[in-house]
Parts: sequence; structure tokens; C-alpha cells
Amino acid sequence: MVENILNALKGLPKEFITIIIAALPISELRGAIPAGLVLGLPPVKVFLLSILGNSLPIIPLLIFLEPISRSLRRFKLWARFFDWLFERTKTKGDLIQKYEALGLMLFVAVPLPMTGAWSGCIAASLFKIKFRYAFPAILAGVIVAGVIVMAACFFGWTAFCALRPS
Repeated sequence: MVENILNALKGLPKEFITIIIAALPISELRGAIPAGLVLGLPPVKVFLLSILGNSLPIIPLLIFLEPISRSLRRFKLWARFFDWLFERTKTKGDLIQKYEALGLMLFVAVPLPMTGAWSGCIAASLFKIKFRYAFPAILAGVIVAGVIVMAACFFGWTAFCALRPS
């Protein structure tokens, strides 16, 4: 999937590609960090651009998700979509329900599918976590996830290089 995104964004500066991939709801920084490294950007730059890109949608989502979803629910197709999306998030939300902002940070920090900043914003909306607690929790989760993904990339790259014939 990240390869298709890279092809679609071909021609843009590498930094913009990294930021865009990090801002997308499916790839987030789990896709942006490996993509930025493959594009040849320095690791520190990749890390910072990925954090920036993954953080860009947080404030608009926290502010506008609930009113937009409420408005769009008047239409059957959107109502089904938001019901599906919110139910899916609720099933993974035990940690958030129990520990609120700390749980939200941990939920976002685990770099698995459906646990990034976008899902964190949905969960914050669903569990009525106030913006002043949700924003720093999600941002902290994004940073922790970035550290985990960067470490995994370096471990994976080192393991790959060790297995490669000279």
C-alpha cells in the first residue's frame, strides 16, 4: 500500500511525501518512517517529519469529528459507516475506558493497525475525553509509536544487512 502511495506522490519533494504518508489514516507514521528511510532521508529528519505529519490531523479531528459525524448521520450510508467505525473503535477501547487519557496514549503508542492518531481521535470523541487531555495524550502516543517504529526499522535493517551476502 505504501508503495502505491509513493508512486502516486512521485515528483514531490521527499519531505512532503513523508509528511503526507504520515498524515493519512491508514499508513500514519507506521508507513511514513519506513518510506522516508527508503527515500534516503536522514533518520532524525524522517522521525520529525513523521511526527509532524501524523500530528497534523489531530486537532481538526478532535474538534470536528463529532459535529461532522452527527451531521452526516442523517444519511443512511454515512450512518452505517460511522456506526461501523465507532463500534470497531469501541471494541478496542477497554484500555481507554479504564485509564482515560493514559489509556488513550497507550492505545495510540502501540503501532498496530487501527491504533494510531486517527483511531485515538475517534476513541477520544467516543469516550468524551476533553480536548485538553486528549491532544497531549494522542501526541505523546504518536511520539512513542515513532520511537518504536524507528527502532523496529533499524533492527530490521541491521538484521537484513547481516543476512545479505557480501
